[in-house]
Amino acid sequence: MTSRLQLVALPAVAVLLVSGVLGVQLAHDGGRFEPLHPADPCVARTVTSQSDGIDGLSERLVLLGIDGAACRLHLSREALTLQLAQPGARSEEEVDALRAGLHDAVRRMKDDGTLPPASDLVDEALDNADLNGFLKAAIKALPDSVINAAVKIDDVLDRTIDDLDLRRVLEDIDDHDDLNRQVNAAVEQSVKDSVVDRLKSLL
Repeated sequence: MTSRLQLVALPAVAVLLVSGVLGVQLAHDGGRFEPLHPADPCVARTVTSQSDGIDGLSERLVLLGIDGAACRLHLSREALTLQLAQPGARSEEEVDALRAGLHDAVRRMKDDGTLPPASDLVDEALDNADLNGFLKAAIKALPDSVINAAVKIDDVLDRTIDDLDLRRVLEDIDDHDDLNRQVNAAVEQSVKDSVVDRLKSLL
């Protein structure tokens, strides 16, 4: 008889416990469910990076550039990222929107003062540059004011974006996480090359 009583009591206890949990949820406004809406890419947001130097600059540029492209295409950031990760050729509209979004990102970072001066990026740009030690030392000896007057990071980024083969970069994307990595790597290398070329012209 005891085992029969237990068989009946266990489901009853479970129902009571579930009812109690549901009652607490409802009492604390848990009866309403509103799905999260993707953030509007046309609304400015603060973008930070875990990285420093050229890598951090490139990462912020790409994130803000995707925002601008998504806004132009009337998509959420998430929808655009997933769309670009799909196999197949990229449309002219997608490529143009991403390029324009990257240019917008440069202007935004310049306006809000988050573009670093060129002198902050010199050591990193020279680290992997194919230059002899004497030339590297001569460039590093230049005063920051000379470097910053000669090398404007917004100009470097705009030229980098214009020269970037975005269609090829986008064709190499395998998944949505790869988008940031591919564009970031291409921008980072191009910025390094461009900064070094401009600095060489000072000597």
